[in-house]
Amino acid sequence: GVVFDGNRAGGILGGISTGEPIVCRIAVKPTPSIGKRQKTVDLARGKAAEIEIKGRHDPAIPPRIVPVAEAMVALVLADHILRQRTAKV
Repeated sequence: GVVFDGNRAGGILGGISTGEPIVCRIAVKPTPSIGKRQKTVDLARGKAAEIEIKGRHDPAIPPRIVPVAEAMVALVLADHILRQRTAKV
């Protein structure tokens, strides 16, 4: 039979599993603020400035994103399973 060279599609082509492992990739935006003085630009005056954000800060989001990403993948897969079952009715 036909065999794929690799798993470049992440295991799904056109919404159908290829039989390869399903691979998910995510991106996480950087933390918008940190508790450290930073150099910036005052756009109103057009001059260099410094900014220091006060309050609570999360310096490392990646450890917290893993369970959220896993839960979202589980929800999406469950949704697709339910859709496939209802299509047969």
